[in-house]
Amino acid sequence: MGEMKLGLFLAGYGHHLASWRHPKSIEKGPIDIDHLVNISQLAEQGKFDLVFLSDALYIDDTAHPDLMSRLDPFTLMSIIARETSDIGLAATVSTTYSQPFHLARSFSSLDHISGGRAAWNIVTSAVNNTAQNFNGNVNVDHDLRYEQAEEFVDVANKLWESWEPDAFKKDKVEGVFVDETKLHEVNHDGKYYKVKGPLNLEHSPQGQPLLIQAGSSPTGTDLAARVADVVFTAQTNAEEAKVFNDGLRSKLVKQGRAESDLTIMPGLFPVIGDTEAEAQANYNELQDLILPEVGLKLLSPYVGDVDLMQYDIKTPFADVDASEGNGIKSRYELIKKEAIEQNLTLEDVMKKIAGARGHYIVVGTPEKIADTMQYWYEIGAADGFNIMPPLFPTQLQLFVDKVVPILQSRGLTQTEYKVGTLREKFDLPNL
Repeated sequence: MGEMKLGLFLAGYGHHLASWRHPKSIEKGPIDIDHLVNISQLAEQGKFDLVFLSDALYIDDTAHPDLMSRLDPFTLMSIIARETSDIGLAATVSTTYSQPFHLARSFSSLDHISGGRAAWNIVTSAVNNTAQNFNGNVNVDHDLRYEQAEEFVDVANKLWESWEPDAFKKDKVEGVFVDETKLHEVNHDGKYYKVKGPLNLEHSPQGQPLLIQAGSSPTGTDLAARVADVVFTAQTNAEEAKVFNDGLRSKLVKQGRAESDLTIMPGLFPVIGDTEAEAQANYNELQDLILPEVGLKLLSPYVGDVDLMQYDIKTPFADVDASEGNGIKSRYELIKKEAIEQNLTLEDVMKKIAGARGHYIVVGTPEKIADTMQYWYEIGAADGFNIMPPLFPTQLQLFVDKVVPILQSRGLTQTEYKVGTLREKFDLPNL
């Protein structure tokens, strides 16, 4: 079966909404370079396959504190590249508000700097607030964003291929610097982009970065099936995650690709303690730091943008009327079903959704965390996990010190890094 992959979802304070309020959080969090380097080195110590940095091009009053002030992904990843040796470096860049030439050059640069460890998390920008920062008022329609993204990736690939690996002869005796027969113009003329090329940077160690797609919409998974090497997804139930995985792999086969060409890594929000009681206490300590007005504001879009402040926070969630809302119906039905089964109040649901923003939460001992990961992996619900520690660095340290050794002893995760580029570490060829 091979080994499961581990990604670390990098954050400054932690993935819990209120992590910044915790007494053990790092004050400067997402802009503390030493702290972020330390986290990445800790992940490398645990033989994680990659560190992953999300990004956004706007802020609003519902933004996670880690998104309110953050460093540019390429700047940060270039620094981390010089302070680590094996771990993959995944940066998020939107196709909606970028240009293929700039992006191709930046990722090729990161790949050179890191010795072949660059990865691109491909996203489109779904928020009108982003459009307003880029000469627009309303964002591009969902399906058109993905149509544009597909062409964007195609152009970037052409640019990465515009230099053959041995194009730079650098023959001092003959005075030949470049073999021009191995230099190719792109001459792309499409619906969204017109790019001549070639890229003004020679072929990088991987040729192109590892390509990641984050999201689970039908259009997003169509794009993933065509171009992605890795998919990050939010799944909260192992059996439903397996259905998602099987569906995505069937799309992959229709694109003429092998099922093994794609690694699917759902987010996992582990809250760890030496005992179940200690783990629950660690979780409750963070949950109690969520301000109700903040948590309810974050919950509102899931239930239809209704004004939840009108309800007493102890109201049974089943009594919250979201029938007039315009939210994500499938997500609301899942939340309501779980709330009814477990007799949850509005406060319970608010804390559950706001704390981990809808990702899968496991609270327990290191053995329970490892058992859960093993179960998902063995039934085909996940090829690995994007680990989202609720609080940095303490919960990551616990994961590395106590969960990773269990996974390694069971033969589930690597004990040493393979030699080669990030693509090679994922059993993919350099291009």
